[in-house]
Amino acid sequence: MKNRRHPDWLKVHLGGGTTYSEMKKRLRKAKLHTICEEAKCPNMAECFSNGTAVFLILGDTCTRNCKYCNVKQGNPPPLNPDEPLAVAESVKKLGLKYVVITSVTRDDLEDGGASVFYDCVNEIKKKQSKCKVEVLIPDFKGCKESLKKVIDSTPDIINHNIEVSEELFHKIRPEGSYKTSLSLLKNIKNIDGNIKTKSGFMVGLGEDKNHIIKTMKDLKKVKVDFLTIGQYLQPTINHIKIEKYYTPDEFMEFKSIALDIGFKHVESGPLVRSSYHAERAIFETKKMRFINK
Repeated sequence: MKNRRHPDWLKVHLGGGTTYSEMKKRLRKAKLHTICEEAKCPNMAECFSNGTAVFLILGDTCTRNCKYCNVKQGNPPPLNPDEPLAVAESVKKLGLKYVVITSVTRDDLEDGGASVFYDCVNEIKKKQSKCKVEVLIPDFKGCKESLKKVIDSTPDIINHNIEVSEELFHKIRPEGSYKTSLSLLKNIKNIDGNIKTKSGFMVGLGEDKNHIIKTMKDLKKVKVDFLTIGQYLQPTINHIKIEKYYTPDEFMEFKSIALDIGFKHVESGPLVRSSYHAERAIFETKKMRFINK
């Protein structure tokens, strides 16, 4: 791993500046976590510098053991009852216009943490009413009651990442289920057809082009609106290795295929992650509605 040299197109600007420093400072003061930091996202500096962050709720310890993920795994500590309010106050102080709320997977909780998602969205709306809210949720073990709880908070987008192709699921996400994830995405639309849905997956883990296209089509069958596709990057030597680096041209081809399949917005690129430029999906969808009037 030490000697691995990523292709030149995977180099990122480290960023910095006042906004970046202020973001880090406020997050530490509020004792909040971000998936940007926990998962070592390559776009963290850019997003922090632009005043955008993905808040990680339900603590920083996951109850599952996905082979690609850098988030800490084990027995989570008790929930912080002040977390929803702390997130909302940080959103207000930072003046954010678009925020993403995600979480570790908490299979130890009766509702999988759905009630905390609900409280976070509602607190943000109270403190920063014009802020758009996207939630990136776990599968809640397929529990419809937990899903409905999140939907009842009326976020602008509900995201649930499929993460990898069906052929690789058993190897890379052994405690998850491809069918459960698709069912959850389908149920969002069944419960409230007005809520925009989003999903994403990584490439470079051993899938082939047919697997990629099949994954896109499976997501479209359950009426997913927005799609993200990015290159898997091995966080440490203990994680599953990279099988292939896809080129920027290949990612452009994937985007073209996805748009032809019918997705309303697609982010596809080597450094794309599920919440990268997340606000673009809503902005561009509204823009297209205006043009088509």
